[in-house]
Amino acid sequence: IAAITMDKEGRPDYIHAAHLLAEAMNGKNWQILPPLPPWDSDIDCQVLIRSLESEFALKARSQKVKRKWERALLVSVSTASRRAAEDSMVELRELAESSNIAVADTVIQRRQKMGPRFLMGEGKLSQLVILALQKGADLLIFDQELNPSQVRSVTDLTDMRVIDRTQLILDIFAQRARSREGKIQVELAQLKYLLPRLVGKGTAMSRLTGGIGGRGPGETKLEIDRRRVRDRIGHLEKLLSEIQKQRGQRRARRNKRGLPVISIIGYTNAGKSTLLNTLTKSSVLAEGRLFATLDPTSKRKKLPKDVEVIITDTVGFIRQLPEELIAAFRATLEELEDADLLLNVIDISNPRFSEQIRSVERILESLHLDRIPVLRVLNKQDRVDPVTVNRLTGTLDAVAISANDEQTLAPLLDQMELHINRIARRNSYAGPVNRVEAVSQS
Repeated sequence: IAAITMDKEGRPDYIHAAHLLAEAMNGKNWQILPPLPPWDSDIDCQVLIRSLESEFALKARSQKVKRKWERALLVSVSTASRRAAEDSMVELRELAESSNIAVADTVIQRRQKMGPRFLMGEGKLSQLVILALQKGADLLIFDQELNPSQVRSVTDLTDMRVIDRTQLILDIFAQRARSREGKIQVELAQLKYLLPRLVGKGTAMSRLTGGIGGRGPGETKLEIDRRRVRDRIGHLEKLLSEIQKQRGQRRARRNKRGLPVISIIGYTNAGKSTLLNTLTKSSVLAEGRLFATLDPTSKRKKLPKDVEVIITDTVGFIRQLPEELIAAFRATLEELEDADLLLNVIDISNPRFSEQIRSVERILESLHLDRIPVLRVLNKQDRVDPVTVNRLTGTLDAVAISANDEQTLAPLLDQMELHINRIARRNSYAGPVNRVEAVSQS
């Protein structure tokens, strides 16, 4: 870009020029050339432009060869404190990496209030485009939920694909779903997210609109899309209703046998599936990534004094859990309603564990599950100094373990049995909790 200034007589004075750089210099993605009088300028613009285009093309090809994942800029526009915004950005990075997205860079802007069109200012958004070009990013991921108008505005200005935190979580769930029930629930959540955003063409919706289309007499393409989405939502809700009935029947049979139910809950990636595996000597998928487990799993366990229980593992929670997911996974979350005890697994090696505890407890309250007794389980004690572990067990009224080390689970098993017998006495059971020999697995 170049500009020519004029002197007081209206004659050309200086040429001011600047251009983007393929590689940043001194932290800047551009270079400003020194101003020169037109008659002293020896810049061959065509040669300069060809040279810059070659550098950008070479870098783009190099990045394309090196990477297998999409590259994204993570963007947070927040009215919260700097620390809160940074903590949320750390989690957004974990979500992106769990979705096989390479994080090119992160950008945080704190504002007194959100911009109605772009969340941030138009100038800041233009800087993001330059940064994306420098970093080879082709995707913008916003930590805040964007309304349909904002998605269109940002997409139109940047000419990049744009998604928000909610859509990223939906994408992760879609990748993880394995069972028929899980796939139905995820598709339902995606379609409920998509429906209000079906306002026309947009690359930001490309991940969700696959397979939806067609044309009918007297209807526009957009009307067809909306109608088909609504029809599909109705069909999926009917299927989930049937699944809900089947789950209810299985729970009724389980309750009739009198076995107490202990449900393992907690923030995603806290170690819930690992704990289930160690407790029951099973092999449920347990990976060190967010939302590795979507489908609930139930296993039997005999506690030290021969009290037999059913232990279930559930989908992990996360802050700002999308409403679409909560609604779609209602059938799965209803499994928690019949629990006699909830084990809230907490990763105390995570610096954000206090906020994670609050997030889980808020979700339990929103699901009206806060009436069920909760035993806090501090996981990964081996990664934290013993003094801190002892302090936290007292402060949080919790028991500390390492979920992958069976030798550390004895205090937890004692507490589980203590809670179950206490609940049994409160409910006026005749003697200790029933010791039943078998139960059908759900």
